[in-house]
Amino acid sequence: MNITVWNEFRHEQSSEEIAKVYPGGIHEAIAAPLRAVGHDVHTATLDEPEHGLTQEVLDKTEVLLWWGHTAHGEVADEVVDRVVARVLDGMGLIVLHSGHFSKMFKRLMGTSCDLKWREAGERELLWVVDPTHPIAEGIGQYIELEHEEMYGEHFDIPVPDELIFVSSFTGGEVFRSGCTYRRGRGKVFYFRPGHEEYPTYHNEDVQRVLQNAVQWARPSQAAQPKYGNAPFLEFSR
Repeated sequence: MNITVWNEFRHEQSSEEIAKVYPGGIHEAIAAPLRAVGHDVHTATLDEPEHGLTQEVLDKTEVLLWWGHTAHGEVADEVVDRVVARVLDGMGLIVLHSGHFSKMFKRLMGTSCDLKWREAGERELLWVVDPTHPIAEGIGQYIELEHEEMYGEHFDIPVPDELIFVSSFTGGEVFRSGCTYRRGRGKVFYFRPGHEEYPTYHNEDVQRVLQNAVQWARPSQAAQPKYGNAPFLEFSR
């Protein structure tokens, strides 16, 4: 598959500690395990022209993975329009961690996508609540992350088409951490973990989830629907 991994790439350049965790940037940590299983993976970042997401790049992209946090407002509306249009046309979209507040995710969800949060380096358990789902293939009963940022309910999103992971935290909160949606011809997967200060994307189970997710989100090979005025069809009996 042709995959694009997008990262705003700000934390890794402004913090030595975060750069030690992700020396090539979060986007490269996400991209490497996808390349390892044979995908053609391109990366793009916020400060590139058109944020690295030209129409040509998006037209070639079958699945887009998105990590953003501090600079959602800097993403140009015309780029958001392109991404949303491509999702509706069939491109898969995987939204990671703080990407829940991205312009495109909020537009696709139609809600505020707000939540509770706390940065305390707590243990997170991502419980598999749908072990039959292909995104959970190869994962045990749960994924354990020693240190993560807490996200807590209520998470202001539409009811998911499918709920795959629910997280629990040391402080007692729970969170819908793995949710799927269909939007137009495209599939959307939101996956919660991935705070920049912790080596979450080096975790083999997290990498496996993303490998599974891009397969699930790949575009359908079904014929493109035709809309508008339709001629009368005669069927022979």
